[in-house]
Amino acid sequence: MAQIIGLPKLSPTMEEGVLVRWTKKEGDKVSPGDLVAEVETDKANMDFNIEDEGVLLKFLVKEGDTVKLGAPVAIIGKAGEDVSSLMEQAKQPAAASAKAEPAPAAKQEPAKKEPAAVKPKPQPKPQPQAQAQAQAQPTAAGGRVLASPLAKSLAIELGIDLRTIEGTGPGGRIVERDVRGAADGGITARRSGNGHAAEAPDDASDHEQTQAIAVRARAPLAGADDDYEDIPASNMRRRIAARLTEAKRDIPHFYLMRQLDAAPLLAFRAKLNELLGDRGKVSVNDLIIKAVALALRRMPECNASWEGEAIRRFHRVHVGVAVAIEDGLVTPVVRDADLKGIGAIAAEVKDLAERAKKRGLKGHEITGSTFTVSNLGMYGIERFTAILNPPEAGILAIGAVVDAPVVQNGQVVAGKRLTVTMSCDHRVIDGALGARWLQVLAELIEKPESLAL
Repeated sequence: MAQIIGLPKLSPTMEEGVLVRWTKKEGDKVSPGDLVAEVETDKANMDFNIEDEGVLLKFLVKEGDTVKLGAPVAIIGKAGEDVSSLMEQAKQPAAASAKAEPAPAAKQEPAKKEPAAVKPKPQPKPQPQAQAQAQAQPTAAGGRVLASPLAKSLAIELGIDLRTIEGTGPGGRIVERDVRGAADGGITARRSGNGHAAEAPDDASDHEQTQAIAVRARAPLAGADDDYEDIPASNMRRRIAARLTEAKRDIPHFYLMRQLDAAPLLAFRAKLNELLGDRGKVSVNDLIIKAVALALRRMPECNASWEGEAIRRFHRVHVGVAVAIEDGLVTPVVRDADLKGIGAIAAEVKDLAERAKKRGLKGHEITGSTFTVSNLGMYGIERFTAILNPPEAGILAIGAVVDAPVVQNGQVVAGKRLTVTMSCDHRVIDGALGARWLQVLAELIEKPESLAL
């Protein structure tokens, strides 16, 4: 019997994806595990493997379409089956959403004239805070704004205050289209007792007028099209924005910075590359990844995450490596990095980085890290702080190796210095614990021969 196939969750944080291309054609027979499409998620291009057996009777989305998680993408069944009813069924969610206007009139009280129709007596201007509260939309129990998860995420990305938006979803719920409408320059409409939009009175308050001007300011001004250009954010960029906003807002970050003597590390690297010859090269980043992994093995308290009512300590060390790609950032994972040799880590990181830039990583290669390393030293950045990659409790920001005057045996000499900054989740890692971990890391980097033990 024919059935609708929905878009599966191909990465832990995926909410939607772009169907890059179909790898099968309508009419092709497929079996469980067969690759049917390539989907761009917030992380990378992922393989969409079918879990059913049958014939691909109809594609419901085109290549290049953005598809919500779970939305219908294809119909599978037996050759020759009639799928007209399923095609209509696949359209119903969109149709229902379009019809999901204000709450049914049967549940509303008879239409009443708005008090605004009667010109009020002059009153002292309320404080801005009081006005904002007066304009707040209906809230659920506990004072929460009634809004869909997607609307909340989008409002954060676009800088829209949900309290200034009137929802058009069921029961006055704020949905995606309401947030986009506000961002595009539309002024939030008030609703009369019969559920229809009512015009703002001529004597609108100064606050309302100011709010309207502020909303209009987001839209292009007539005749000023050349002043700027709005470039639509990709699916990956939107998800990065949402995740980083959530991480910075919800995780109590604090930072520990330490300057290390990089001269021994550079000398050790030179010896390794001399031994490797044409078989490859080891970078400073590869050595730091190994040092981070060993430090986590020696201090497992930092190889952990916050789980609400418990701290989860991981028994294996998987180091994420931040890699910049054309439209954002992806973090491939070196699994069991503490158990791998330096040469193996170097080869693996090179392969992962190259495939990351081509959007060729698989789902398991970008998930499951327990700690992350982010290096901007190759760009000349001497020091920086990084935002945590949930659910990890730590991330290490690596700066450039710089020439610096240092004191040795009472004499000022030329030295090599490297600044590292550890961002910590304070729910898991306290200051003293993070400082001790950095001490272990420093010993490994400043005595790099220990990395080979």
